[in-house]
This record gives sequence, C-alpha cells and structure tokens, in this order.
Amino acid sequence: MSAPPFDLSTYVPSDTLYLWWLSRPERPVFVGVLQTVRAMQGVSLRYAPGWLQNGFALSEDLPLIDMEFLPAEKQTAAGAVDDARPDRWGERVIRLLDKPPRLSLLDYLFYAGDERFGALGVSVSTDDYRPRPLGPLPNLSDVKAIATLVKKIIAGEPVPPEQRRLIAPGVTLGGARPKALLTLDDHPWVLKFAEPGDAVDTPLVEHATMTLAARAGIRVAETRPIALPKGHAVAVKRFDRVGTGRRHALSARVALKAAGEPTMGYPELAQLLRRRGVVNGGRRSEQAREQMCELFRRMVFNILIDNTDDHEKNHTLLVNDRGEVTLSPAYDVLPSGQGLGYQQMRVGAEMADSTLVNALSEASQFGLKAAEAMQQVRGVAAVVEGWKKHFAAAGVTPADIATLAQQTDRPFLAEQRSAQSR
Repeated sequence: MSAPPFDLSTYVPSDTLYLWWLSRPERPVFVGVLQTVRAMQGVSLRYAPGWLQNGFALSEDLPLIDMEFLPAEKQTAAGAVDDARPDRWGERVIRLLDKPPRLSLLDYLFYAGDERFGALGVSVSTDDYRPRPLGPLPNLSDVKAIATLVKKIIAGEPVPPEQRRLIAPGVTLGGARPKALLTLDDHPWVLKFAEPGDAVDTPLVEHATMTLAARAGIRVAETRPIALPKGHAVAVKRFDRVGTGRRHALSARVALKAAGEPTMGYPELAQLLRRRGVVNGGRRSEQAREQMCELFRRMVFNILIDNTDDHEKNHTLLVNDRGEVTLSPAYDVLPSGQGLGYQQMRVGAEMADSTLVNALSEASQFGLKAAEAMQQVRGVAAVVEGWKKHFAAAGVTPADIATLAQQTDRPFLAEQRSAQSR
C-alpha cells in the first residue's frame, strides 16, 4: 500500500524525484529516478534495479538498460515520461494556484499530481508512492462552481483555497482548452469548457462530432453534454482508467519519436500499430490490421469534417506490460473552422494536404488494397455528408451550424464528400 500523501506545504523543490508504476494503484511499483537536466531544461530517467529485472520498456527509446536516459529535445522529459507532464491548461493552473517557487519541468511533473493521464506517477520518495496531494474529485453537482472557477483562472483572479480541489491540473488530453476532472457513474471523466471568444458552443459541437464519428465506424471516447447557464461543457470518459486500474498510454508524438520516426504522420502511426500490435499465437493479431483500417477512417473523417487540429498529441496508443500497443478511442475531434486545407499530421504522398486523393495515395501503409480503401472513404463520406442533420439532432443551434458550414461546407470539402457519398 502507498503511504498517505505528505503535506504539500513542506515540499521543497528538488532536482531529483521518483517515477512509479500505477497499473494497480493499490500496489505501486518503483520505476526509477527522475533528474533535472539543466543544459536541456528537461528531465532524465534511470531505471531502478527492480524495474530492470521485472519491468518493461516504457517506450522504445527507454530500453531496459542501466543508464541515464536523457531527453531527446530541450524542455522535454525522456521518452514516455514526457506524456506524464501536465498539458498547457494544467501548467496554467499550477502557476496560478500553486505558485511554485520555480517552474522547471520536473516541478510541473510533480505538481500534476496523482490524476495525471496514464499509469505513471511522480513521488518524493523511493520507499513509498507519495505524490502531490489532491482532494477528492468533484461530481456533477459541482459543475457550475467549476465553470465559475475556470473563468477566474482565465482572468487570472484568485481562487478560494477551499475550492481549489475542484480544479485538478494533471490531465493531458486536449492541450490548452480549459478543463477539470469529475466523477460520473463512479468513473473519472474529463470536463471540458469553451474558451473565451469561441465562435460557437464548442463543447456541444465536440459532442456532436464525436457521436457522428461513431456512426462512421470510429471508436470514440464516450461524451456527454452538460448544460451551463450559458452554453455547455462536455464530459469525456477517461479511457486510461479501467475500474480501479490505470492504463499506460503514449501520445503518437512520443511513440513515433521513440521509434525513430522523423515524420509525424498517419501512415507512420499505422505502421507502428502493425509492428507493435498485440501478438496472438506468435503473430500480430487481426486486431492490429483492424486498427490500421480504423486509423485510416479517422484520417478521412478528420479531413472531411475539417478537423485540422489533429496533431500527434491528439492520438494515443494504449500499452500493455509486454510493450504491445492498441489504438485508444478517438478524442478531441471537432471542426476547426479555420479552412486551412492541410492536416497537422502527414496524410500521404502530398504530405499534409487535406484531400481524399492524398489519403488514398498511401492506403497500402494502412494494410488496405485500393478497392478496400475506396470503400472506407465512401462509407465515411456518406456519414459526414449528413453532418448538419446530425448536429441539429444533438442540439447544436442553427446559428452555430451556419457558422461551421462556412468552412465545413466550402466547395473544397463539400465536393470531395459528395463525389464519394453518391
């Protein structure tokens, strides 16, 4: 059993902290030592002897070798540890509420606390798992209070100490968008809010888009819209938690860099799924091929719905203790409304161009023959063609639909969809 969390007021920033494995939180396992690397403004990892004997490589660039693994880039942590850091919103919360005496990456890793994404934890001790303490997660009745606190944080206003437990900084899904954690149906969810200046009710649009993606044969994280006095928040069920257990997770960014891939791309991610998918009877299972095909559908869906914020941190791989990976449910999927004409990840031969021709150009990298790929494209296009009707049924207002249509229905995309959905 882990020791009770220590008094945060006694914490003194250090250049050394300790990484723990929390797949079974009731039985934490010491992984290794984290050190500040000042020259790179980053964090290194050295595995503990026990983990070298009984553990597994947390990512491909962290093999089970007794050495100090340095960060590959400035202001990052080594390998999988980089996905344990808070996102930009979490860093903002830490700066405002905790006001730490310094702001090194190792400090951010510590202050992210015990509810961070994935199965890794950061502790002040090698003997017991002693993380930064956080209060119990709020529940549905606290949503209005959380929304008020989010506005205070955005405005840089002080938050009453007794309410700070309502805002947890550790989640890494979704970047800078305001968010919190709460418990629904005895399971942790991420609660996401609109940002000031959003042209539409973004949380409700996200819910509508995610449910539309499900109709296109894409596994998505479950979402629930939650009405606020003005607009909505959206609750997203965490897929890195199963019962009381936690699942190790790698962003596509960390996984592809660990594999030595110089390009962040959908074809590259598909090949990683092929190479490191679950082994069954000495072979990569049919599951890996199915997931490569689903990744192709996700890419096509993102193109056609105008989701050009599909960067490598918005794709996640779940990892078992044999280092085998599976594609997580999709998340953070919604129209970007920017009309960029290119994705954030490489699509095909024409790099990131948002065209179906480009998507089809490297279909073989997803394990698809030309005819199979075309069938997938047609199925997704037929679903996206009905996006306005689906959004309306989800409660998105006519005004918001009209705003989104300015980009999502512009000829560049509408003609691609209609050509395949007929």
